[in-house]
Amino acid sequence: MHRHGYKGKKFHRERDQREALIKGLADSLIKYESIETTLVKAKEVSSYVEKLITKAKKGDLHNRRQVIAGLQTLSSAHKLVDEIAPKLGARTSGHLRIEKTTARRGDNTQMARISFVDNLTKPAQAVKTAEVPKSEKTEAKVKPATAKTATKTAATNKPAKKEEAKA
Repeated sequence: MHRHGYKGKKFHRERDQREALIKGLADSLIKYESIETTLVKAKEVSSYVEKLITKAKKGDLHNRRQVIAGLQTLSSAHKLVDEIAPKLGARTSGHLRIEKTTARRGDNTQMARISFVDNLTKPAQAVKTAEVPKSEKTEAKVKPATAKTATKTAATNKPAKKEEAKA
């Protein structure tokens, strides 16, 4: 028997329990912006939340409803779409960081802290391009074209001037 097509870890749980576990961890991560859990669970919840963040960044009604379905509480879904996703607009992926911490006392399981890479406490910064006044934009476009034309004109006029000088 092979394991082709089976994505993710089972965590020794049935499907509904596993989905509830991942939704709960994702909900806590969005609510507290950083949680500590086992390394394996952190890796699983990381990919799950990355997909939710991508949907939240689109922000339309359909994706908002999918984010609501993917989290346990409505308040955390709204927080993700309205507060967190705009702050992560500059990144295309890699929104979460997993840092290994200590081994858990009792069963020596590797623990990890999962958190957002960007600082979410500061206000969102809109991505702005350097604004240039209209007059400078047109001048910038005209100058290179004029320079090229002037060089071409000078190159074509030189033989004509030589012919005039000879005559």
